[in-house]
Amino acid sequence: MKPKGRPKKYRIVRLDPRIIQFSPRGKPGRPDEANLNMDGFEAIRLADYLGISQGEAAKSMHISQQTFSRIIKKARKAVADCLVNGKIIRIQGGYYVISSKESKPEEIPQKTDKFPKKKELISGIINNN
Repeated sequence: MKPKGRPKKYRIVRLDPRIIQFSPRGKPGRPDEANLNMDGFEAIRLADYLGISQGEAAKSMHISQQTFSRIIKKARKAVADCLVNGKIIRIQGGYYVISSKESKPEEIPQKTDKFPKKKELISGIINNN
């Protein structure tokens, strides 16, 4: 069965996070977890850490400014929930391609019925550099 609606575009992520999980200290027991997608991580990195405008950050990720705004709103809400409620933040998942160079939109793989494996995407980018 084909998924309904418009297929998601891959987001360009320029930096693979060195740390994929943050855990709170001082909370007894095993805290709950929340996921932060890679595109949310990249949106927070561009807008909050580097201070780039939403328009420029959206261009960097090859998405519209409206989509960027939705991504960063969701990511900030997830981070705030984890900080306030003492949850673990796990950075993983989403539709993304890691690219260290400025790639043209036509070079970005398009979503098809068969989702390419992460290894195939990364090897394709490495071979193109």
